Amino acid sequence: MSTGTEADTGPDRAERSWNAFFAALPYLALSLCAVITLLQSVRGEPVDLGAVLGLTAATAAWVFFFVTRPGAPRGNRALMVLYYAGLLALATALVALAPWYGIAALLGYVHAYDLLRGGLRYVGAVATSLLMAVVYLGGFDAISRDEWWLWGAVFLVGAGLSSASFHLADLWFDHDRQQAGMLAELNRSHARLEAALDENAELHARLMARAREAGVLDERQRMAREIHDTLAQGLAGILSQLEAAEHSSGDPAAARRHTATAMSLAREGLSEARRTVRAVEPQALSEARLPDAVGRIVERWSGIHGVAADLTVTGDPRPMHTDVEAALLRAAQEALSNVAKHAEAGRVGLTLSYMEDVVTLDVRDDGTGFVPGDGRSRGPGEGGFGLVAMRQRVRRLAGRVHVESEPGGGTAVSVSVPATPAGGGTP
Repeated sequence: MSTGTEADTGPDRAERSWNAFFAALPYLALSLCAVITLLQSVRGEPVDLGAVLGLTAATAAWVFFFVTRPGAPRGNRALMVLYYAGLLALATALVALAPWYGIAALLGYVHAYDLLRGGLRYVGAVATSLLMAVVYLGGFDAISRDEWWLWGAVFLVGAGLSSASFHLADLWFDHDRQQAGMLAELNRSHARLEAALDENAELHARLMARAREAGVLDERQRMAREIHDTLAQGLAGILSQLEAAEHSSGDPAAARRHTATAMSLAREGLSEARRTVRAVEPQALSEARLPDAVGRIVERWSGIHGVAADLTVTGDPRPMHTDVEAALLRAAQEALSNVAKHAEAGRVGLTLSYMEDVVTLDVRDDGTGFVPGDGRSRGPGEGGFGLVAMRQRVRRLAGRVHVESEPGGGTAVSVSVPATPAGGGTP
């Protein structure tokens, strides 16, 4: 079944059917009255057949011209008042000639409500009630001089009932229009909601795509940091130990010691690389608390590089979130690696401080120092990917990294992160 056929079976088709019925109703009523007039004439009753039929035809033409013809001026208020006055005059003349034309005169109520507007509807109802009171009493000839009061009483009842009916019809149509308006607004709101949902779905898809891209970038940065902190530093340490072993060819014991250290660094680097791939916490933290893990790194680093180093712990050491401890441990490793590569220091001091809101790690050395921000100098924690990785780790935890140095005055690296306790959720 086509869409057009489906529409024809709905409310629109019913409305068109009612409109067609009301358009034909005046002609049906006039035809019925004309038939009654002909029957009365055949039966020999006194009827001015020519005048009645002539007025009937004139009334039908009047209705056709003003109401039912294509392009009729139904929306012109002045012309509708003229039409209704003419219709009422023709109906009065017909009722005066043949009282049964009161059947057609009832159309005055229908057209008063349909074609007139505002208070004029009630004027039309009252005027029609004047004529219908005559019809109810049997015509003008049936009303005697003593019965005009009865005509007045019937008129008042008819006018009251018709006016009340018009008022109720106004209320009903107003309610219907309000419901139609609410339904239209509901449909518009539904359409806006569907558009918003479509827009939200598109926005959600874009956000998901960006989140995936951010996740991929974050994972790449994590792998880069871990590779730098484990493989790169481990390989650098292995290389330095092998070079030291090569330079100690005249001292077999020293060469063996350097070679053993290189092998140990290789094993540790391999273990850390595997843990990095599995995104597991550093091995040093899995085996000890943060102060102990940093202390072991400091002790091992001092033994390998022959530089005096010590760790001081202040405050109340307590378990921190894994990401916090990992960031501080990696920061210690990176700072010590930079001291070994650049500082030519004779002593390094580390301070791990537990405070109420933050945990800080300070690394100080008495090395050559440098000018921070000078691209030509590469001091501990300054330049290269090491500092970038350190800052990225710390920023993810809402922490900060601060570097102070001057040529010949050593270097100080300070890392602070919020003191998020273990089990406190991702910082």
